Amino acid sequence: MSNNIMSLEQGTATLRTADRILIIGCSGSGKSTLAQNLSDMFALPYISMDRDVFWLPGWTQRPRAEALEIVERTVAQPRWIMDGTSPGTLPLRLPRTNLVVWMRPPRRVSLYGVISRWLRFRGRTRPEMAENCPERLTGEFLRYIWNFEKTESPEIEQKLADYGPGVPVLVLKSHAQTGKLLEGLKRPVFNAGA
Repeated sequence: MSNNIMSLEQGTATLRTADRILIIGCSGSGKSTLAQNLSDMFALPYISMDRDVFWLPGWTQRPRAEALEIVERTVAQPRWIMDGTSPGTLPLRLPRTNLVVWMRPPRRVSLYGVISRWLRFRGRTRPEMAENCPERLTGEFLRYIWNFEKTESPEIEQKLADYGPGVPVLVLKSHAQTGKLLEGLKRPVFNAGA
């Protein structure tokens, strides 16, 4: 990947000033939770790709042309934080992104995240989904998560290189790293020149 991979400290500093943040990664990796935390912290409008772009009520998929139009309109806004991987929309999103946070924990962590989310919201719709889309879990979805690094990550890396070569990328490989990031963001910044 030819992008600028940042350290946790660099990512923390960049997040403080970023107006447009893209959070990507496997389902269950913690994208939505982090996005909502950062949205609250920095008063950034929160966009869930699942809720706001891809799905209509009742698990009806939004027509692709309409979804792409929503993405174009959304990324044109001056400030936002968006969670969702969707490699097919990265060519539209990356050129407008100040920072990519790639949630990349081991697959067992993502599997645990998806299963625990299903147990927590079983029969109900979670906040990051369109109305009347009760949480569901299928063998196909579990296989997608199990194979994500092999099947999806190479395409993501290629899109990052092609459409966001100058966009900094912060890779978070564990919930512990995510916790350190949030703790670092809560600490006050002192200006040595002040």
